[in-house]
Amino acid sequence: MPFRVTKNIEGAPASAGAFAFEVELWPHQSLTGTGFVWVIGIAFGMACIPLIGLLGTVVFLAILPFAMISVGGLWWSIHRNWRDRDIHETFAMTRDSARLVRVEPDGRRRDWEANPYWIRVDRHKKVGQIEDYLTLAGGSREVEIGAFLTPAERRDLERCLLVALGRAKAAPDE
Repeated sequence: MPFRVTKNIEGAPASAGAFAFEVELWPHQSLTGTGFVWVIGIAFGMACIPLIGLLGTVVFLAILPFAMISVGGLWWSIHRNWRDRDIHETFAMTRDSARLVRVEPDGRRRDWEANPYWIRVDRHKKVGQIEDYLTLAGGSREVEIGAFLTPAERRDLERCLLVALGRAKAAPDE
């Protein structure tokens, strides 16, 4: 599952009381480095099979660039996909503050902060083509969370966030 919950953050500030919560989110990553090598190798092999019968002919030289362009296009698209999935979101909360940090594929960082008491978790049934769109409202604006997750994972995340927010609001004052 592309999110992990840490309920007891080590080194939480003393002013935060005993409650601390953190969840990390990342896109699903099914193709490993070894799988990438296999996919490119198989694509190269499949592109070369029709060329075997054309060895030594002028047609071979005419078709070879197109076969290699198709393998190169596959290689480029997989690498582009890997770069796009470098998104990472972290939602950390103590009794006094909540912070969502999103790191984009190009390294840019977007931060959002609010008081947990005022945060509202909203799941919109359908926004455009996206089912179960999840947002956090509070502070100065409303932000999306887990946009790259599947609808079922967003529903699980919503339950997890609602429980954590309930505990943060119920945490005793010092």
